[in-house]
Amino acid sequence: MFTGIVEEVAEVVERHDSGTNRDLIIRASMTPQLKVDQSVSHNGVCLTVVSVSTGLDVTTGTYRVTAVKETLERSNLGDLKPGDGVNLERSLRIGDRLDGHMVQGHVDTVTECLSVEDVGGSWRYTFSVPDQKHLLVHKGSICLNGVSLTIAELSAEHFAVAIIPYTHEHTTFRSLKAGQRVNVEFDVLGKYVERMVTVRG
Repeated sequence: MFTGIVEEVAEVVERHDSGTNRDLIIRASMTPQLKVDQSVSHNGVCLTVVSVSTGLDVTTGTYRVTAVKETLERSNLGDLKPGDGVNLERSLRIGDRLDGHMVQGHVDTVTECLSVEDVGGSWRYTFSVPDQKHLLVHKGSICLNGVSLTIAELSAEHFAVAIIPYTHEHTTFRSLKAGQRVNVEFDVLGKYVERMVTVRG
């Protein structure tokens, strides 16, 4: 479980394919605090740390995660290449504050960024509406690339979010451009409501 509050933007340093799986080697300042079998959100995708290497420099290092075919097809992790940034968040601990909203790290789909607008002190990002548009709610929560955000505008064709300067500076939104894909996780409460309504008919 996560909250959508990004801890740091790490760097992809290597990627290696093995069958239908892909290993990503990540350089992050949090590496010395990580351990094998720990869950970490990568652009909103929950992945398990499979190895950690800090070397002689105990203040940094790299670690490895593996993304399976399903994950690569459903998210934008397959787009990542060496040099790219990736949003990281460690899993929620019992007693922590929920500063964002409840995020599972299970990406539902991807959508395209249509435009980025500097509105004088903040940024407005507009995205195409995915097929599951019934799960979008004006002023409701949504997780994009692992970032907990509020839907500021919603129409039949697009939705928009507002990004404050801190979020812009401390997440990969600072480098997001029109035409790029982002991972989408809809609010889990909305998904449970949809499921109950569907089952009851």
